[in-house]
Amino acid sequence: MQKPAVTVMVKAARLAGNVLLRNINKLEALNVVQKGRMDFASEVDADAEKVIIKELKRAYPDYGFLGEESGCQNPGRYMWVIDPLDGTSNYLRGFPHYCVSIALVENGEPIDAVIFDPLRNELFTASKGTGAVFNDRKIRVTDRKDLNGAMIHTGFAPRERNRSGAQLKAIDALLVQAEDIRRTGSAALDLAYVACGRTDAYFEAGVKAWDIAAGLLLVREAGGRVCNYRGAPYARVDERGPETQQIVAGNLKVSAALQSVLVNSGYAAEFDVK
Repeated sequence: MQKPAVTVMVKAARLAGNVLLRNINKLEALNVVQKGRMDFASEVDADAEKVIIKELKRAYPDYGFLGEESGCQNPGRYMWVIDPLDGTSNYLRGFPHYCVSIALVENGEPIDAVIFDPLRNELFTASKGTGAVFNDRKIRVTDRKDLNGAMIHTGFAPRERNRSGAQLKAIDALLVQAEDIRRTGSAALDLAYVACGRTDAYFEAGVKAWDIAAGLLLVREAGGRVCNYRGAPYARVDERGPETQQIVAGNLKVSAALQSVLVNSGYAAEFDVK
């Protein structure tokens, strides 16, 4: 049975999804703000986040919030970590790959997660200790034994062009073994796809708490492993951000093999916390 918190999260995610869908034919008229290099936000991001916060506050008025657009509000034991539109650049270009991501964290640990793709009406949910679900069906990560034939998703760090050489070197090393490498532009959906077996693994540097909080729990509850480039598991995801901005996700064997390539290629060292 779905937890009450997840039921509320699903409703909030669907309401936000409606905001996104209502505006897909008005993209040229949207007000877009550039927050940084290759980092954009639109009025749709803000409107979707407001809808989510309103719905969650109605049910849980004392919980805090960490949102990509609104920042941190009322930090405490329980916090909602929200990305109202993960894949903003895709959305603004009409590229059909983006989602709503909501996680409930307790003392920095994700305990409930919802990722909703409104275009495909695909809903991913998870609660700590109960497994992960995709459209009412239990899901598991793949059982691939190594990188041979693996599908790997990634997200480059486009704002750090000085590290592009290291990124390309890692890709080159991975392509010797993996079947393919893809960059889709939505960290949350990448993690959801790892959880349901559509892809074997995912890695990225420069992620924020709202990018990965829900997806992290989905992968874990689907039997997968989530760690940083050096193999350390995530201990918290809260208002301070993830303790590292690196992530590797997959089943136990593939994630370990991927991590090894990232270390041996020198890629991991480029993103170590100095």
